[in-house]
Parts: sequence; C-alpha cells; structure tokens
Amino acid sequence: MRLVRFGPRGQERPGLMRDGRIVDLTRHFPRIPDIGRRFFEEGWLQKAAGVKDPGEARRERIGAPVPRPGKIICLGKNYAEHAREGGFDRPARPLLFCKTVNTVNGPYDPIVLPLGSGQVDWEVELAVVIGRPGKRIGAADARDFIAGYTVMNDVSGREAQFADSQWFRGKSFDGFAPMGPCIVTGDEIGNVADLRLTTTVDGVIMQDGNTGDMLFDIPAIIADVSRDMTLEPGDIISTGTPAGVGIFRDPPVVLRAGNVVECAIERIGALVNPVAAGEDAA
Repeated sequence: MRLVRFGPRGQERPGLMRDGRIVDLTRHFPRIPDIGRRFFEEGWLQKAAGVKDPGEARRERIGAPVPRPGKIICLGKNYAEHAREGGFDRPARPLLFCKTVNTVNGPYDPIVLPLGSGQVDWEVELAVVIGRPGKRIGAADARDFIAGYTVMNDVSGREAQFADSQWFRGKSFDGFAPMGPCIVTGDEIGNVADLRLTTTVDGVIMQDGNTGDMLFDIPAIIADVSRDMTLEPGDIISTGTPAGVGIFRDPPVVLRAGNVVECAIERIGALVNPVAAGEDAA
C-alpha cells in the first residue's frame, strides 16, 4: 500500500497511490483524520488497506506524507563510506540528532536557500514512519512498530553546521526535510536492507548507494532510539546517507538557486525539488 497526501498546501487530504492514480480516502471515510498520530492510533492504516477503489487520474500537488511528525530523529555517519569521505571515525553506536517540524517539505516543493547559512547540501535517506507507540523495543520486534517507509532529503546548511560545532541549526531551516512522495508499507516494499538510493543534481549523479551498507540496520536503530525515548505514531526516523554529499567533494559542490535535486529510493519513489533563492522578509 502507498499512502499519499494530496491537495494545495495546508488543504491536503489522505489518499492511496495506485498505478499512478489517486484514491481519495475522504470519499470512503468522511471522518478520516490527516496522516499522523491519530491516523495510526485509530487504525486508519488497516481500514485504508481494505479499500478496493482503483482511483482516478489526478494532477494535484502531492504533500509531505506526514505533515507534523512529533519527532524527526536522524542518524549521522550510518554509512561507512560517508563517514570515511568526511574523515570521521566509525561510530560505536547510532549517532542521533534531530530536525524540527518546520523542516517538513513536500516531495516536489522548492527548497528555499536560507539567508543565515551558505553551503547547502543534499543527503538522500530512507526514512521510517512509526505506527505504534513503544519504548524499549527489542530489535526482533522492531518491524511491528513500523507503519511504512518513505524518502527524505536531509538538507543541510553546512556553514551553520560547522560554525556552530553542532548540527541543530544547520539541519533545521525551513523546508530542509523534503519527504515522500508516499509512505510504502512493508508488505509492498519487501527487503528494505537492499534498496538503491541515489541523488542527482541537474541530472548528474552525486550519490549512489545501497541500504545494505548501513552500519546499524533499522531494527538496531529502533532498539537503540527507544531504549530511553518513547516512539509515538507518526514519528520519523531517518536512517543516514551514503557517500557522495557535496561538501566533501574536491572542490565542494553546493546547491544554488535554479538547481533541481532528485533523491530516489527504489520501490518507493523520488523527491524532485527545485532550489530557490531565499528572500529577506524585511
């Protein structure tokens, strides 16, 4: 099953994507909530799975699949080659940081360059959407707590990230987490430990990796994160990026207004985001 949210920004409604067609779930369930905590808590994922409607061809905007996740938890240095390209040691346990909810962006919406940081970079990542609350989840049980998977671009303002000597600000500018285009459930995606991830900028391949190269796999990540942190339905865990980011190239390559960034993961889909110049509100 492939869950989407479609419609104008701020007016999106939940749907299913089937062979390029969209099923409007509000026609079947007028009281269905938007995709998020209530959606998963109240069993709407299971109810949507029973809808047999083939859908309609629609040319409507697709929004981020989870508009307001309670937490966006990210992993740093979770691919050995990415750690190596940055000159970092391999972490002994999952290295966690967070992005704030204002970063959530649609799969085809612009990435607006911030005024407060240059050297804006891309990071294609497999993101996990949590479907059930849990704490101290064992690795063997971790998949029972997953609603599905999506693509996320962990956009990074490297100038702020390195100047601050920590990652919070540089990772949390508005729109710095494009995600989507859908949530794919585990029964459809198959083996998430063998998925190709790519990033292209203006059609040039920058990243080309495989989820099998993660240092810590998804069950291990969920077990580690949930040891002392309760995971809630609708939370996002983004599992790290392979080698090929722009800042560690020689010379560095950074995003500029007019670029188009495409982050893709096989069996899920692609984010295609134009890059736009920021504007001073004053």
